Amino acid sequence: MISKCATLTSLNLNLLNNSIGDKGAKYLGEGISKCATLTSLNLNLLGNSIGENGAKYLGEGISKCATLISLKLNLSENGIDENGAKNLGKGISKCVTLTSLFINL
Repeated sequence: MISKCATLTSLNLNLLNNSIGDKGAKYLGEGISKCATLTSLNLNLLGNSIGENGAKYLGEGISKCATLISLKLNLSENGIDENGAKNLGKGISKCVTLTSLFINL
């Protein structure tokens, strides 16, 4: 469980084409939110059908990472749509220490 890694500073997850859906994205977001010391996060979730809700959950989780400096997200082929992108952006906007950002939708 990611949430048990409270002192983790760097996380690189490649879950390409695993069909985690919005529920899996919710659990992933919840786990990430518990990693308060993360400075680098790289998520490859291409082709997982997380949809609008999954993007929202990820945004909420990422928003809790107050020390995040580098964020790399590959969320293509997930059917995120406008509201999902909006909610993801809201979460990311709370990461005021970000100096490097890459998003592939």
